[in-house]
Amino acid sequence: MKISVPGARRISTRTATAAGLALAGLLVTAAPAATAAPMSTPPTLRSAPSAALAAPDIPLANVKAHLTQLSSIAAANGGNRAHGRPGYLASVNYVKGKLDAAGFTTSVQQFTSSGATGYNLIADWPGGDPNQVVMSGAHLDSVTSGAGLNDNGSGSAATLEAALAVSRAQLQPAKHLRFAWWGAEELGLIGSKYYVTNLPSAERAKISGYLNFDMIGSPNPGYFVYDDDPEIEQTFKDYYAGIGIPTEIETEGDGRSDHAPFKNVGIPVGGLFSGADYTKTAAQAQKWGGTSGQAFDRCYHSSCDTTANINDTALDRNSDAIAYAVWTLSAATTVPPAGTVFENLGDVSVPDNGAAITSSVTVSGLTGNAPTALKVGVDIKHTWRGDLVIDLVAPDGTAYRLKNSSGSDSADNVVATYTVNASSEVANGVWRLRVQDVASSDTGYIDSWRLTF
Repeated sequence: MKISVPGARRISTRTATAAGLALAGLLVTAAPAATAAPMSTPPTLRSAPSAALAAPDIPLANVKAHLTQLSSIAAANGGNRAHGRPGYLASVNYVKGKLDAAGFTTSVQQFTSSGATGYNLIADWPGGDPNQVVMSGAHLDSVTSGAGLNDNGSGSAATLEAALAVSRAQLQPAKHLRFAWWGAEELGLIGSKYYVTNLPSAERAKISGYLNFDMIGSPNPGYFVYDDDPEIEQTFKDYYAGIGIPTEIETEGDGRSDHAPFKNVGIPVGGLFSGADYTKTAAQAQKWGGTSGQAFDRCYHSSCDTTANINDTALDRNSDAIAYAVWTLSAATTVPPAGTVFENLGDVSVPDNGAAITSSVTVSGLTGNAPTALKVGVDIKHTWRGDLVIDLVAPDGTAYRLKNSSGSDSADNVVATYTVNASSEVANGVWRLRVQDVASSDTGYIDSWRLTF
């Protein structure tokens, strides 16, 4: 996991992917950057419990065998697997060899960063709907100071073994499966940014979801789930609920790993994380075991991030959760289009007991007025929803009240779809979601919102 948080924010409709290429036996893509545009309702992921039951148990021994190989590669190449170093390319070759033998179609995407050549490895499993792609990924590079066996050998090894399990099962999913191992993540998400930037918009639009796995075997682990796409998030929560393990929302790595470039262009994302250099609290230690007052990974970005720096139980559980998600989401059905969707996925902070803020969506390409049943989907993260007043503001300034404040409404978050008779409003123009926190001591932000015409 990289250190700094990228500043990019995600806005607009969903779009997504392809891999490509050719150079000394390596395949390389150089497609133009995509421009997101309004589109009809994109595929959303729905859990398919019957398919999830068929997900295999991922053998921990297999995952650890991959970690042993990555450790040996680092030892033979200056002690690390960092971008531009021979240990990284040797890691790519190891993973690629396993996938090629298992029947995947692999490609290696080449890019340049900090004066050195980097590589992304992409693997596609034959079959499934090519217009609905479930993609899973992990960064394969380490920092220069060590072998990087938790960060991120753990995610890379578990993703590899999940892919190999697909092959062993000769899975025939409804959706197309794609797996990726990213280069130069530690330098600022360079490989995944390059991949997403060079995807044609038509290919971006085919991705139903991207699942990211960065540090999933931390020695003093927590069980954290990304709170981005609700369907992906719920899939992971369902798995952990099924084995009686409580989870928490992932915040330490938000925006700091390879899901961020996908998220920034509106692709639904999710993932798992077991903690880096944040300190485990007493409450978390009581919930999950381990040692309070210590970092989840005391060897984060250090030379001691070796095979000894892995918690087998966390690695085993998270590996099984990856398989559960791959099987479940690739077997999922799509929600049929219900109209044209315009959405804003950018986060906007709501000041505590402050002035109203707005988040805008520009509607274009429609004719006539808005419908009598305009759907307004709202996702606001907040610690006391009763403080919030929410309005939809039409292009001409007319405000439609969606939610009043209420002292008795003590729940958190506002995740709801409201119906507004906006038939007197011209459809095209700038629509705004206006939110005001009218009482003190609670905080939150607009996570996303959408209009469905």
